[in-house]
Amino acid sequence: MNVELTENQKMIAQMVRDFGEREIRPNFMDWDERQYFPLETMKKMGELGLLGIFVSEKYGGSGFGYYEYYTAISEIAKICGSIGLSVAAHNSLCTGHINYFGNEEQKNKWLPKLASGEWIGAWGLTESNTGSDALRMKTTAVKDGNEWVINGTKNWITHGISGDIAVVLVRTGDLLDSRGITAFAIERGTPGFKAGKKENKLGMRASETAELIFDNCRVSQENVLGEVGEGFIQAMKVLDGGRISIAALSIGIAKGAYEAALKYSKEREQFGKSIANFQAIAFKLADMATEIEAAELLTLQAADMKNRGIEMTKESAMAKYFASEVAVKVSTDAVQIFGGYGYTKDFPVEKFYRDSKLCTIGEGTSEIQKLVISRKILS
Repeated sequence: MNVELTENQKMIAQMVRDFGEREIRPNFMDWDERQYFPLETMKKMGELGLLGIFVSEKYGGSGFGYYEYYTAISEIAKICGSIGLSVAAHNSLCTGHINYFGNEEQKNKWLPKLASGEWIGAWGLTESNTGSDALRMKTTAVKDGNEWVINGTKNWITHGISGDIAVVLVRTGDLLDSRGITAFAIERGTPGFKAGKKENKLGMRASETAELIFDNCRVSQENVLGEVGEGFIQAMKVLDGGRISIAALSIGIAKGAYEAALKYSKEREQFGKSIANFQAIAFKLADMATEIEAAELLTLQAADMKNRGIEMTKESAMAKYFASEVAVKVSTDAVQIFGGYGYTKDFPVEKFYRDSKLCTIGEGTSEIQKLVISRKILS
C-alpha cells in the first residue's frame, strides 16, 4: 500500500481546496442555519468531475478509484461535513449502485446524468422500523405483468427531496429472506413516488435528509438493478464502499477541527504565553494528530483493498468505526481548546462537533461495525 499522494490525488486536493474556499466556506454557516441544501453548488461540483468519481469515462465519469475518492471527500469535509456527506452519498450509494450492478442500458441511461451533476442521486434502504435490521423492511414490490407495484416508506434518505433518481431496496419475497429483496432505480416524477418529511437535524444540516414515500408506485421490470432477489447482497457490497465514504468524511471533519484548534492554540494567550505552550493543550493536540493519522492509515488500507478487488468488509468496518469515533473525540477536544469561544457559532469547531456525531451513526452505527468486525475475526 502506497501512502504517498499520487499526482491525481494532489490535483484533486488542490482543486477541491480552491473550490471550497471560493464556493463553500463563505456560505456554509448560512446553509447550516437555514438547513439549506445548495443544489447549485452540487451541480458545480459535477462540472468538476466530483460527482462521478468512480464512473468510467465511457459514461461521462472521472474513472478514478478509492484513493482519489478518499481525497475528495476528506478535503470537502475539512470545510463542511454536510457537503462532504452529500457528495459521498451521491457517489458511493446511488451512482455506485447503478455503476456496479446496472446493465449497459441502465448505465448509459442514468450514469452520464449523475456523473455530470445534471441529476442528483438518492439511495433508500432504511425504514422507521429497520435501521440495522434491514431484512425486516416493510416496503414491498408486487409483480403485476411487466410492472412492479411498490408501497411503503423509506426514512433518513440523503437527497430525499432533491434527488432526481433513487435506488431503492424493497421486499419482493418473504420477510427475513436475504434473497427476498430487490433493488429498483426509480426516477423522480414517477406516479406514486414522492418526498415526505424533511428531518430537522443536530448536524449535517445542509445535507438534505427526508422520507421517500411509495403509494402504488408502478415501475417497469427494466428498472430492476441486477436480478430479482439480489438487492440485499448488492446493498451489503455497496455499504462496504460506503464505510470508506464515512471514514473519509470523519477524517475530513477531524482534520478541520484539529487544524482550527492548532491555529487557535498558537494565537490565544493566557498567563503571558500562548496556550499551545501548556502541556495540557500540547498533549491534547498530540493525541488528536496521532489518532487522525491512525484513522487515515486504516482508511487508506481499506481503499487500497477496494481498488484491488480484495474482500475488505472487516477493514472497511474498522476504518469507519475508528475514524468516526476519532472525529467525535477530536472535535470535542477542539471545542475544549477554544474554551467559551468553542461554544459559539463565531468559530467553526462547534459545527465540526455537531457534524461529527452523524459519522458514528450513518451507514451502520459504531456498534454494528464492532459486530461486523467481531464476526470476521471469530469466523
